Amino acid sequence: MSKAAIAFACLCLLTLSACGNTAYGLKKDGQEASHAMDNATHRVLSAGAKK
Repeated sequence: MSKAAIAFACLCLLTLSACGNTAYGLKKDGQEASHAMDNATHRVLSAGAKK
């Protein structure tokens, strides 16, 4: 295998790894935002119920 082919393969692996990390990060951020909104909704509803 030539050096160019090896360099290209390494570049492809790095690109795929970066895409995987980005997708995982977006998923985790979405889950955290969902939990935060859920908690805030429960706080607002429970505060209104106490009145």
